[in-house]
Amino acid sequence: MSPRVIQRQLAADGPPLDLDADPVMARIFASRGVRSPAELDYSMAGLLSRDGLSDMHGAGALLQGAVEADRRILVVGDFDADGATSSVVAVEGLKALGAREVGFMVPDRFRLGYGLSPAIVELAAERGAEVIITVDNGISSLDGVAAAKAQGMQVLVTDHHLPGPVLPDADAVLNPQQTGDEFPSKCLAGVGVIFYFLAGLRSHLRESGWFARRECPEPNLAHLLDLVALGTVADMVPLDHNNRILVTQGLKRIRSGHCRPGLKALFKVAGRNRAQATAADLAYAISPRLNAAGRLTDMTEGIHCLLAADLSAAMEIAGNLAELNRVRREVQGGMQAQAMDAVDAMQGNEGPLPQGVCLFDSRWHQGITGLVASRVRESIHRPVAAFAPGNDGEVKGSARSIDGLHIRDVLAAIATRHPGLIQRFGGHAMAAGLTLAKSGLDTFRTAFDEEVRRVLGDEPPESVIHTDGSLAAEHYSLRFARRIRAAGPWGSGFPEPLFDGRFCVVEKRQLNGGHLKLEVEPLSGGPELEAIAFNVGDTEFNYAGVRLIYRLDVNHFRGTDRLQLVVEHILADAGA
Repeated sequence: MSPRVIQRQLAADGPPLDLDADPVMARIFASRGVRSPAELDYSMAGLLSRDGLSDMHGAGALLQGAVEADRRILVVGDFDADGATSSVVAVEGLKALGAREVGFMVPDRFRLGYGLSPAIVELAAERGAEVIITVDNGISSLDGVAAAKAQGMQVLVTDHHLPGPVLPDADAVLNPQQTGDEFPSKCLAGVGVIFYFLAGLRSHLRESGWFARRECPEPNLAHLLDLVALGTVADMVPLDHNNRILVTQGLKRIRSGHCRPGLKALFKVAGRNRAQATAADLAYAISPRLNAAGRLTDMTEGIHCLLAADLSAAMEIAGNLAELNRVRREVQGGMQAQAMDAVDAMQGNEGPLPQGVCLFDSRWHQGITGLVASRVRESIHRPVAAFAPGNDGEVKGSARSIDGLHIRDVLAAIATRHPGLIQRFGGHAMAAGLTLAKSGLDTFRTAFDEEVRRVLGDEPPESVIHTDGSLAAEHYSLRFARRIRAAGPWGSGFPEPLFDGRFCVVEKRQLNGGHLKLEVEPLSGGPELEAIAFNVGDTEFNYAGVRLIYRLDVNHFRGTDRLQLVVEHILADAGA
């Protein structure tokens, strides 16, 4: 569905940004809430102090004891890119700090589900684990933590998901989302939380004389920032100032080649230029290949890619991940078509769509439901929950939301009104996962629509796209496009500039792969411009005037950089 309403970004309340900069850039930053040049300083000196994280002292003391006593530590991760990078950061960081017995485990999403479950604890016990560290999970693992404690294990939970009313009875819990936590930013990804923890643990070990006794230098944890950047971008947490520092520093290491072989290999198989890496490369080229392992098979392979000691070994694994990603795209394409057919059937047979749309198909793959829910949500601009068959009469689903609706709160409200309906759930404001009995699907479908209506009302939510306005002729330049690229990282909560304008179409042609190539001229005056609209058919429109919603991009092809408009939406121009 094309956007019905276009709104131009407004500057946030407060004094105007005082920058000696192009007025368009100043306008872009101001609309994203940047109030001073300090908020555009992405040096490590600007990182928030770890002191505000609740239980940092207890967590540091716990692992200091474990490292010094040479206890067997097991890292339990999640099966997405944030979980994979968090796992590698934990394993490599702990080893760099002197821990010798460190392993990792990622639950098989198809047999064991999400998080630290009692079944995972049994497997950990078989491996002789004495200390468990959860990364990117654990805040809702009450039963799993209790099982680990009953086995005599110590447990450190590091997570960033929203906690429920009761916290797990772990030895320490690090999560900026927990009640009373004073860490100024609530936007850390799971990989950011474990990175902060390692910095705190290093301080504990320093103060205990650990490095002096071993006559070894303190490790520089900056070598983990390439992974921190990848996990932060992949999990689509808001890029507040603190996260922009982490991502910028990680991208600098990637561009300079000071990154691990696994990342170099993933850039190679993705056909992306690592030396010019951006946050968009991490989001749309690298993380999908890493995530393909967790969606279709086992994220262990993705973690092994990131842990690979040399490029040759990493390239072999990265090639396997690229093939998995190709299969994932095929599976996703089929599921998306089936999902949209189901939506069309709802509209054709039942009148208006529900406010909250619930979809299920017995043919679907549970590792792909989140992607399908996202695509359908984008098309119909409504919250969507998509389900696939699970084990033992269960269905497993992923829910995706729109602005103004906190999806985890919706699930919590449904769980309160219908006790026992949802077996497990967790997530963020915009995305969540859940499990329920297949027999409860119809009840959930009704409850989901009712709760969304309670929050949003009965009218279909308005589809709005926010832009940064139009551009004058002098801004259609390679120099300005490079300036925008350099001003990043752009991403969730700090979106890449998006412009709108009226153009006449000089030429159009369909490319292989379903993309539309255009030559356009601004109706307000300016040069003829190359433009491309990805995944758009040979749309019919008035050549004399269309309205384009677009990004300025640097198209690097065969050693040459050229300005290119990347078109997000093509709309009829009422003024043409």
